[in-house]
Amino acid sequence: MALYKSISVNSQTTVKIWKIEESYDDLFSPLDLKTESLSRVLGMKSELHQRGFLSVRHLLRELGYTDRDLFYDDNGKPHLKDGKHISITHSFIFSGVIVSDKEVGIDIEKQRNKIVIIAKKFIEYEFAYLDKKASDYINKLTVIWGIKESLYKLFATPGMLFIEHFLVIPFSIMDAETVCWIDYKGLKKRYTANYLEFEGFTCAYVIE
Repeated sequence: MALYKSISVNSQTTVKIWKIEESYDDLFSPLDLKTESLSRVLGMKSELHQRGFLSVRHLLRELGYTDRDLFYDDNGKPHLKDGKHISITHSFIFSGVIVSDKEVGIDIEKQRNKIVIIAKKFIEYEFAYLDKKASDYINKLTVIWGIKESLYKLFATPGMLFIEHFLVIPFSIMDAETVCWIDYKGLKKRYTANYLEFEGFTCAYVIE
């Protein structure tokens, strides 16, 4: 089994990342899935998505939970039965989970050149401090996307837009931490955002 990284953010918050190297059968066999989860994973057309789904259940086990401790609300946001906050992500060969006493969100993204093409769809304010000619431009775009995706998962409110309602203040890749904001219909909330890079991927997570 491939627990890739474990991060104790603070006494209340833990991040765990899984590198998905196992086969579907090896991931599936040790798990006890509830009926809804079994139907969901068997209905997935992509084995990559199936393995991502199952690896998240292994991360739950690493955190002391089972699939039966996890449920989703009407907006698709995951929750734990013990009241702790959870967020989930998977991208290609990595998956991640963050669990905390506070509201949290997490996202893993593969660093790809095509993010430059779609940048104007999720960035406005941030263009003021980004250098398009810098060697880390793609890395920074990926961090911003990951932070905004994490905020969206945390708040889980239909109608929120990355470009309008989420702001990421200036940062450097080396800092591994910055501040971000939600500004939505009179609500202004500040969050701490952390990020790290590994094997061509970026993981970002935000904590209230």
